[in-house]
Amino acid sequence: MENQRRIRLAQRVRNIAPSATLSISAKAQAMKRQGIDVISFSAGEPDFDTPGFIKEEAKKAIDSGFTKYTATPGTPELREAICEKLRRENGLSYSPQEVIVSCGAKHSLYNAVMTLCEAGDEVLLPVPYWVTYLEQIRLAGGKPVFVECEKPSLAPDLNVLERAITPRTRLLILNNPANPTGVVLSEETLAQIARIAVEHDLFVISDEIYEHLVYEVPFPRSIATFPGMKERTVVINGVSKTFSMTGWRIGYAAGPREVIEGMARLQDHMTSNPTSVSQRAALAALRAPSSVVRDMVEAFNSRRKLMLSHLSEIPEISFPIPQGAFYVFVDFSKYCSGRFAGEPIGTSEHLAELLLEEARIACVPGSAFGMEGYLRFSYATSEKAIEAGMERLKSFLQRIE
Repeated sequence: MENQRRIRLAQRVRNIAPSATLSISAKAQAMKRQGIDVISFSAGEPDFDTPGFIKEEAKKAIDSGFTKYTATPGTPELREAICEKLRRENGLSYSPQEVIVSCGAKHSLYNAVMTLCEAGDEVLLPVPYWVTYLEQIRLAGGKPVFVECEKPSLAPDLNVLERAITPRTRLLILNNPANPTGVVLSEETLAQIARIAVEHDLFVISDEIYEHLVYEVPFPRSIATFPGMKERTVVINGVSKTFSMTGWRIGYAAGPREVIEGMARLQDHMTSNPTSVSQRAALAALRAPSSVVRDMVEAFNSRRKLMLSHLSEIPEISFPIPQGAFYVFVDFSKYCSGRFAGEPIGTSEHLAELLLEEARIACVPGSAFGMEGYLRFSYATSEKAIEAGMERLKSFLQRIE
């Protein structure tokens, strides 16, 4: 038998945890391909098609030969459109030199973290957090400092946040509206966070990708609009959620010119420019009236209410009413401490596995977001699927001892 070469992966890669949300979605899709009837509540993307006028613009770009490299930070036209969007919707004034377009908002976040975080820097991360924030901090050599949330609201506990600050604290990552909770931070809370950031000289990475998906609350205010914050904030956004363009991979960041130029130098040697055709499609999306997304938001709101009505019928669980995004984050601690088929359940991951195997519904365990005992359900699916899936959930929970 020939000797096989032992491959040694870099430590930074060995330390990366796979995305729980993507792995569960992949497992559910694999079961569907086998003909198993799985209802997925794990998706982190709208189930609507990209609007037709956006697709038409991409087709025109292809037909006109707009298929070559562009400038690394994006085309001038798209960066101008992003500046106009931020001025019109967010009350923020940026020049195109203070904007960079990347291959999705996740890429924008990575660029920002790698540009602002030195090895050993502490990064404040409110819990529960989106799974990727943690891994990006670690890849940059930073030290994540977890900020516990208030209960039952699941909003960041600002007293805990301020006490967590040390001379090594460099960054705060903020997600508003939030994944996985659907929490939308009030202006009062944002003002307090801004005060803390200014007083302690913190930089803030503000992920605002879900800003248009809000229900029964005002359009969220960007923390960059508060006094002293524009010069210490990188605003992250994109077209994925608002325009159902997840696969087009266009995200963007706006911030101080020095930071954006640093992000562009990094991107030069990672991906160069984002896809040229997708940039043209994003340009059409950002120039469209806001009414384009109204029907989708109304549909999400109807689904939200339907899912909440079913969840409210389940005993021994609790959850904050989500005001944004398309998730409900539910405390299933009582059921995690129970037994199924005589065996202890123990963890949210095991409960999620049982739900997939026994009830044929997919959701994401709270442990992926730093909160054991919780499950995240996405209502980015049809009302018919919500009805059927919630009935399966209630039926399965009755079998837990």
